[in-house]
Amino acid sequence: MLATEHQDGVAVIRMQRPPANALDHALVDALRGTIARESGRAQALVLTGLPGMFSGGLDVPALVGQDRAAIRGFWGGFFSLMHELAACPVPVVAALSGHAPAGGAVLALCCDRRIAASGRFRMGLNEVQVGLPVPPAILSALTRLTGEARGGWLALRGELLNMDEALAAGLVDELVEPGLLDARALELATGLLGLPPRAMNETRLAAKAGLIAALRGGRDAELATEYWFSEETQAGMRALVARLSRR
Repeated sequence: MLATEHQDGVAVIRMQRPPANALDHALVDALRGTIARESGRAQALVLTGLPGMFSGGLDVPALVGQDRAAIRGFWGGFFSLMHELAACPVPVVAALSGHAPAGGAVLALCCDRRIAASGRFRMGLNEVQVGLPVPPAILSALTRLTGEARGGWLALRGELLNMDEALAAGLVDELVEPGLLDARALELATGLLGLPPRAMNETRLAAKAGLIAALRGGRDAELATEYWFSEETQAGMRALVARLSRR
């Protein structure tokens, strides 16, 4: 599900769980383990996906039939992954190789910088569209970049933006041609290595202190579990699975 390459002190972590790099228990656990390992030996990380697809978000068909304990375990792992990305001891650059809705966008929002491939790709938090309220910590990750009013409006409408709109809204920092994405992400990551590491990393983490605090303690994992088993959310998830099965 993951491939890791090393170059010039940077570990490039590539999600490769076709067709959508959908997040299930196994992929979340693999990401957590790889980030922990690589952040201990690399000086920066790049997180990317497959051509045309960064991550399509949660693997709803795999998750929708699971019991409360399993779903609580999934959310616990997912919010821990968010925290580990946000609080990573080395910089993390998200290289959005394609679509990044829902959970895919969430992963990117926790990174230090987001570079996206230009093209007909979409990004955003569309949870409300399928009946899932957006937990407070995820809203914090969004509004840190967009501002509270704009981010709140995007979240409550469940809007997916094209990449030009995502750039204008602050969800991504830079657009590049798809064929140049990997090289640009690596260039940005290696450029940070020329800075004094303690000064750079302590400043970077201080700038994200609010988000890191919001993700600490697992409070939102309990809340997301309650949301998941509400009648409205279950109906939305079943409808989504039905739509996906017709494709």
